[in-house]
Amino acid sequence: MSARVDKWLWSVRIFKTRSLATEACKSGKVSMDGIAIKASKELKVGDIVMVRKEMLNLQLKVLALSEKRMGANLVDQFMTDLTPAEEYERVRLIRDNGFEVRSRGIGRPTKKDRRTIDFLKDLN
Repeated sequence: MSARVDKWLWSVRIFKTRSLATEACKSGKVSMDGIAIKASKELKVGDIVMVRKEMLNLQLKVLALSEKRMGANLVDQFMTDLTPAEEYERVRLIRDNGFEVRSRGIGRPTKKDRRTIDFLKDLN
């Protein structure tokens, strides 16, 4: 048995909608073995999927396949989170340090500021 990667990511609640999961695949944020995969890629049990979501790089191992969205309490039966603790710590530090905090009254970020912010968010 196999399942499409976009349907599986939606069913295990990584993405809120299937269209968001498909868009993440199209933009190269979902990969296997370091290679970006398409939304139609068929997953098998035992595959390890890497997902870049916001500032976090998730590593997920497929334990079982499903194309139907499930409750949050059932997700552990379908995937294992192999993401290193250092990754969660890195994201926590970035949020705690507030590199996006701007002083009150200086206005919106310029185009250059926005590019810098996006670059810092995408750092591995």
